[in-house]
Amino acid sequence: MHAIALGNEEFEGKNNAYLLEGEPVTLLDTGIATDRTREQLREELAERGIDFSDIDQVILTHFHPDHAGLAGKIQRESGATVYAHAADAPLIEQRAEALAELDERRRELFNQWGMPDAEREELLAFLDSHQEIMGQPADVTRISEGDRIETGEMALETLHTPGHAAGLCCFAFEGDGPEAFVGDAVLPVYTPNVGGADVRIDAPLERYVDSLRTLIERDFERVWPGHRDVIDEPAERARYIVSHHRERTERVLGVLEDGPADAWTVSAELFGDLEGIHVMHGPGEAFAHLDHLERAGHVEREDAEYVLTTEPDLETLLALP
Repeated sequence: MHAIALGNEEFEGKNNAYLLEGEPVTLLDTGIATDRTREQLREELAERGIDFSDIDQVILTHFHPDHAGLAGKIQRESGATVYAHAADAPLIEQRAEALAELDERRRELFNQWGMPDAEREELLAFLDSHQEIMGQPADVTRISEGDRIETGEMALETLHTPGHAAGLCCFAFEGDGPEAFVGDAVLPVYTPNVGGADVRIDAPLERYVDSLRTLIERDFERVWPGHRDVIDEPAERARYIVSHHRERTERVLGVLEDGPADAWTVSAELFGDLEGIHVMHGPGEAFAHLDHLERAGHVEREDAEYVLTTEPDLETLLALP
């Protein structure tokens, strides 16, 4: 297995693709659809004697363009089978109805979050201007929880781990011990965005913590993330991410103790001024926490504003085994 580090100046940077050699030749995640990243991927594969046309299958952890952007291009050159979870497949295929539903949901939530008109229009313009990084649409073979994909090196077990994206999947395998490719479910440096990265998810924070619980219970020895370096103690990292969300919930409660607030106001207190894609990610994450508190009965929403009603026990609210 070869980890290929790819540039990504549009978002968080340092994407990983993973080449699994043997028959069938498999690429897990592809990088973003820019000329620079496409040529970098070609060069990295060529060093290992592989061309786009040699790739038999592409496995995608989720639909975000920094992971799936080049899948359509590779499929057109090779005829590769492209695997992704059914929840994300319509977006990877760039089906008009799926893209329209995503846009409608974003606009609906931007209003619900209390995003000011100027920032909302600036964000929508940013999203429109970055459509090309989605690359060419791919014909997707749907996968789901428990499906196994055979590669030349290993068999991969599909684990559906929604939160950061509705269709995000990890892929477990036996390496030196139990290991997994985890996409953006767990990352080594920063915590994956929840709430803004995929607005299609109901109860996004709850779903994400459930996914982290799954990874902890599987007790992987190490995992291979979608960005940056291998994680050698993934259960510990997952527990840290949950504790980070407890601290963030505590900060959200601190804002509400001063009076009713919408997600935009809470985001400003948590993250300050934001630019680019983070204008969506910031209030989205604030919303994920507010939504979680509302579902647990600790806040009530009045139009766009949330009102604190009872103090939660954070250990119970975000519990792990």
